[in-house]
Amino acid sequence: MLKGKKILIGITASIAAYKTITLVRLLIKAGAEVKVVMTPAAKEFVSPVVLSTLSKNTVIHDLVEGDAWSNHVMLGRWADVMLIAPLSCNTLAKMANGLCDNVLLAVYLSATCPVVMAPAMDEDMWHHPSTQRNLAQLEQDGNHLIEVGKGELASGLFGDGRMAEPEDICLYLVEHFFRSEDLKGKKAIVTAGPTYEAIDPVRFIGNHSSGKMGFAIAEELYLRGADVILITGPTSQQVAYKGIQVKHVVSADEMYDAAVHAFDGAAIAVMSAAVADYKPVQAAVEKIKKKQEAWSIDMVKNKDILLQLGQQKKAGQFLMGFALETHNEKENALAKLKTKNADAIVLNSLNDKDAGFGVDTNTVTIFHQSGNETKVSLKPKKEVASDIVSFIIKHLHV
Repeated sequence: MLKGKKILIGITASIAAYKTITLVRLLIKAGAEVKVVMTPAAKEFVSPVVLSTLSKNTVIHDLVEGDAWSNHVMLGRWADVMLIAPLSCNTLAKMANGLCDNVLLAVYLSATCPVVMAPAMDEDMWHHPSTQRNLAQLEQDGNHLIEVGKGELASGLFGDGRMAEPEDICLYLVEHFFRSEDLKGKKAIVTAGPTYEAIDPVRFIGNHSSGKMGFAIAEELYLRGADVILITGPTSQQVAYKGIQVKHVVSADEMYDAAVHAFDGAAIAVMSAAVADYKPVQAAVEKIKKKQEAWSIDMVKNKDILLQLGQQKKAGQFLMGFALETHNEKENALAKLKTKNADAIVLNSLNDKDAGFGVDTNTVTIFHQSGNETKVSLKPKKEVASDIVSFIIKHLHV
């Protein structure tokens, strides 16, 4: 999403400037074009030579350098986004009051692109009424604020004021400025992870699903512009983007209720969760003690989420299910596609090496109700998710 984007980074005099080296590397690695402008005082904290080498562009730190004038106006018009990271308390105050005594401030006042602020300062400076007043003024002026973090500060104190981490800044830029509009205005729901069916307060029946594939699909749908609701069973996975609405559930019944409720008004539903097919007829109220040599549990079938959504599906809704198979893979997947009234089924085979539960790669085959069959070769799950979402977009209005 950052490939080909023009990012102008402003650096002020703060010890947090060391993080900007990593930030530039990440942006360049993601395919962005990066230019850097610094306050003269910032050179005491980070080397222009390092930044120019990494960005592959000359770093500007003075309005006049030698016999040349730095065209701050064109810099402000060149960028898709101007990011000031770190933003010191001093420069923040100057920006809020329209001062212009260095090249960075001249670029800021000339910028026609969105401006993002990533402040960095000590806790008492951050909480000072004048700083908060200046921040409020800058946000009122239309600037975007990346909140500071809490942690160890340059003073040795622990508190608010740390500049956001480079990885989080990159995610912020993507989320707020560079999502595509392929699915803009469309609601999408995704189920992910396992379900746990209680035996007693201690034990449960579950499976090895990590939720990685479902989370990757939810994030890709979001990056393509959709409004995403992710319904997830117990997992350690975390979404990268704050705009994704996450609903945590535990059991198949809870996932059923959440999915059926969310499906109303959804344009897309991707049921990638590994939902337990059966659950104990009754969960014990207290822990079952180890007394008998043999122990059996009466089981009952869980409600079928994909089947229910297939029955209530309306024109214009796209429903995709997942089939994890160990034998007769294609036959079972095609049967599921037909009986569940889905638009497409994604086949996972546990016979494929480096694919399936817990790993970061996957290979799948997507079957469409039209008879179309698409094979996705082994690759990282994020890339598989991109292929799956591209498939959905291609067939959404067919």
